[in-house]
Amino acid sequence: MADLGTEQIEELCFGLKNSNHYFLWVVRESEEGKLPKRFKSETAVLASGVVGCFVTHCGWNSTMEALSLGVAMVAMPRWTDQTTNAKFITDVWGVGVRAEGENGVVKREEIERCVRQVMEGEKGEEIRKNGEKWRKLVQEAVSEGGSSDRNINVFAQSLILSSQNDA
Repeated sequence: MADLGTEQIEELCFGLKNSNHYFLWVVRESEEGKLPKRFKSETAVLASGVVGCFVTHCGWNSTMEALSLGVAMVAMPRWTDQTTNAKFITDVWGVGVRAEGENGVVKREEIERCVRQVMEGEKGEEIRKNGEKWRKLVQEAVSEGGSSDRNINVFAQSLILSSQNDA
């Protein structure tokens, strides 16, 4: 339902390429035919394991993963909850910027501008600082004795007690 059209794929390709930053892009096999000719051979894959920015459709799982890892985001929501998630990314958590488009297509210049904004300058530094803050908060929450750890233990105990009472 949320597949990108050929025009959006092309704009995304050249927006990323023209930003002059390394990138890693997972493209479904079924979508590879939409890539411009020679795109794969003309671009490099990020080999260091360090991700500076995540261009995301703002699905909840990928948003939470990036937030928990402190990775800056370029938000490109497509539908349903993704626009709300983009709002949180940009305005609530301060860990990214939103790429704007017209008629359902975000142009390459806008993608390039957003990647550069996240990766460079004062705005990028602020975004990375916020990302690091959220990464630390998540680590604290899931560590032994953290709020998430305590809550899952309370939940598990309630299930155990409930099953014992039913027996």
